[in-house]
Amino acid sequence: MDRDEARAVKSQLVGYARELAERGGAEIEANAAPDASSLVRSPTLALGLAPRGEGGYAIAVRYRLGLPAARSIARKVAAEAGGTVDVRRTGRVAASPGETPRPPVATARAAGETGRERPLRPGVSIAHVDVSAGTLGAFVRDDGALCALSNYHVLAGSPAARAGDVVVQPGPADGGRAPGDRVGVLARAVPLVPGQTATVDAAIALLDDADVDLDHPVGRITRTVTALGGERVGKIGRTTAETAGVVTAIELDDVVVGFGDELGALRFDGQIEVESTGDGPFSLGGDSGSLVYTEGGLALGLLFAGSETGGANGTGLTYVNPIDTVLGALGVTLAG
Repeated sequence: MDRDEARAVKSQLVGYARELAERGGAEIEANAAPDASSLVRSPTLALGLAPRGEGGYAIAVRYRLGLPAARSIARKVAAEAGGTVDVRRTGRVAASPGETPRPPVATARAAGETGRERPLRPGVSIAHVDVSAGTLGAFVRDDGALCALSNYHVLAGSPAARAGDVVVQPGPADGGRAPGDRVGVLARAVPLVPGQTATVDAAIALLDDADVDLDHPVGRITRTVTALGGERVGKIGRTTAETAGVVTAIELDDVVVGFGDELGALRFDGQIEVESTGDGPFSLGGDSGSLVYTEGGLALGLLFAGSETGGANGTGLTYVNPIDTVLGALGVTLAG
């Protein structure tokens, strides 16, 4: 299928999948398993486009739960889609820092930059003073002011956060404390609201000092690209440092991501999926906020979550907000 055909099929399948989930939840509830019922009733499948050779696409079907009802829904949706499907079980998907399965990796076991780094540069540990640790993804301009870009759950952390809250480098999980490690303040965040579908997990911190190192491993990144699927990509993060991967799905809707007790599980639409092309994972807890870029040095997305399982090497899949959506939601541009 070409992209337009795949989009049309995906659109038809979304309603069908949700109807099956409602039925499955009702059947489980009738058998006195209310917890499982609520899990199946929530969006059980994420549906998107999986790249195939010569510009074609399959329907990406991603299911989280190992419950028989969830597996049955995945099989039925795949059958409805016809032969051109790419079905994977991801297990639960979670943001990091946050709840299992992606808590921040202990400082001693992190391969990335967990220490105090001046000047600031992409890939180092950073966080709101009351959050554990995430990654400084890139630098952006907000009406000329230089800011650090990362996730909402890294630079804000909760609905209680306010503009002007202190941001430290390294993050508190890596020993950062205010006022000695302060590098700026929370400037703006795109709210994450329980019950509402999100498209980005993003925030910026206004920096105290504009003396920063703008270079990523591929050099200075000033341009963006829209993911079409199949791109070879990289990132540099606080926990796993430099890793390489490939885009395995685009335009994924109903990606359910766990954010802990305050926010619960939130649904994201329009997401990008990346799997590792190395022996280890593309990301782990603490890599949230990393900029994902192409081999040609174009910004593709902002890393925000990962799955328990999946991927060619079984180390999990990584989920990424499209970078143009992030920049547009925040009203900023990449700093060059």
